[in-house]
Amino acid sequence: MIKFLITGGTFDKSYNHVNGELFFKKTHLPEMIERSKCNLKISFETITMKDSLDLTKEDIYNIVNSCKKTRYNKIIITHGTDTITRTAELIAKENLKNKTIILTGAMIPYAFGSSSDGFFNLGCALSFVQTLNPGVYITMQGEYFNWNEVKKNKKFGFFERIS
Repeated sequence: MIKFLITGGTFDKSYNHVNGELFFKKTHLPEMIERSKCNLKISFETITMKDSLDLTKEDIYNIVNSCKKTRYNKIIITHGTDTITRTAELIAKENLKNKTIILTGAMIPYAFGSSSDGFFNLGCALSFVQTLNPGVYITMQGEYFNWNEVKKNKKFGFFERIS
């Protein structure tokens, strides 16, 4: 069983076609899993629906605590890309043995259709959570990174390895 912890982020933003604003309505994850014809056993838990810049200390605590409490050892967290590395660090500091935890997000909302990287990142997260050794990782753009070896390149809009 794979546990999804949903926190919002660009991944789950919806688009108002009238005024052009992005907002949160509901998670797109169940729809994405269904569209992908994925037959894996998956459980969803929505922790919050926020932009990662708006996450509070309590939200972060709830994310970390959900990782600790779940009986599942394969966890995917959908998260906003601006603070994804900070949350990954806090989870890693808990030293959760025997759990493979993947954080992923999107630079373009899934609601934007084929221009979104969300579907691709979701597929990568599902693959990596099944194949990587226990630990905390971030996956974006088809790559996985150890939580402490990655940063968001805000100038060019991608994630890159740091040494």
